Amino acid sequence: MLINLVPDFLAVLRSADRVTAFHRYIESHQPFLTAYWHNYVVDLDSPPAAEIIEAVLRADRSDLAAVLEAKDPAQLVADAISASEDVLKVDRATDCYLMIGMGAANAGELVIQGRGAVFISLEHFTGRANPETFGLGLSPDLIPLWVGHELAHTVRYTSPASASAFKRRIEENGGNYDFWLTGSRITLRELIVNEGLAVHAAKAAAPGFDAHHYFGYSRRQYHRLRELEAFLRRAVEPELDRTALGLRLRYLSDGMSPAARLVAGRVLPERSGYYLGYRMTEALVEERGIAAALRASVEEFRVAEDLARRIQTA
Repeated sequence: MLINLVPDFLAVLRSADRVTAFHRYIESHQPFLTAYWHNYVVDLDSPPAAEIIEAVLRADRSDLAAVLEAKDPAQLVADAISASEDVLKVDRATDCYLMIGMGAANAGELVIQGRGAVFISLEHFTGRANPETFGLGLSPDLIPLWVGHELAHTVRYTSPASASAFKRRIEENGGNYDFWLTGSRITLRELIVNEGLAVHAAKAAAPGFDAHHYFGYSRRQYHRLRELEAFLRRAVEPELDRTALGLRLRYLSDGMSPAARLVAGRVLPERSGYYLGYRMTEALVEERGIAAALRASVEEFRVAEDLARRIQTA
């Protein structure tokens, strides 16, 4: 279900007292916004929150106004939800929020009290980078790709047929997704497979884009990762069955220092795990299709890839 928070946020910007209006906005959309802040920004009751809010509320929004005049983002999201639900065989109710975020992730996933939720942060999809909002300047035409990507995660987290460790951890946490908990208690293999599957899902649900867009890479970074694949495979192998939040950040997050990405004497490109995961899940996706693969156990991906390699080298 599409939930469009953009009009409510714009009403905050029109208010005489923006900070007070923003807090009313948060209260009106709990628990989603609390979960969004905890997992993707900072906790709302932490000292940096007030500074972040003030900066967001005074930022220049001319790029946002321009995209809203030229496009209908809500319709783009609604159409993408429909396409993705069909391709991914979504079998649990999921909410999709179109919002103005805090300049954090351009898109993301949550589970709140057992119900999947995804969000698209429109400040990143204005087609023009905005240093005041930390907007990435992505084309709004890329929105369907990210809807498919994030819905794939919620299928893996909530489908009754899912054999993912994510589903078990979320259930143990009262039906709530926690980035920090899953990052520290789920193996790197599962984390990387999760993102690789989402890339496959985006390609199936929103076909027609250049390959690098599906990974969130620049064209140059995509080609660099392809060149480095053999090294990346060797580097990650000893760490795949370990659990540590630092591993998630090293392989799957932006903004990590070169020192934090140093493995086997080389600095890994940022978010290299998305490419690795795509390749690690390719065999099972080709064998079963993306909907079934989203629900498979991590061991099934290992078996399918090992079999594919033996066939290729026989």
